[in-house]
Amino acid sequence: MAKNILVRPLITEKSEILSEKENRYSFVVNKKANKIEIKGAVEAMYGVAVVSVNTAIMPAKMKLRNTKSGIIKGRKSSYKKAVVRLAEGDVIDFYGDL
Repeated sequence: MAKNILVRPLITEKSEILSEKENRYSFVVNKKANKIEIKGAVEAMYGVAVVSVNTAIMPAKMKLRNTKSGIIKGRKSSYKKAVVRLAEGDVIDFYGDL
């Protein structure tokens, strides 16, 4: 069930700073998932205690790419982002033993 809700972790510079300083982690989640389902999925998958969940739907964006044959137009799909704040002392290690 948790795999249907959590699509993937969102690893960007901003999310790395949030995880180091404020113990907040970002995920791309299913658009139909609500905050209660997201909280349960994170707790079940990573074995941590979730304090709060904030969600946002990121809009689709148009993208242009120059090629030899001309300009190719495309679009990047919209997605739902969840920022999860963990309890004090809990940590999620996305990288494992690199």
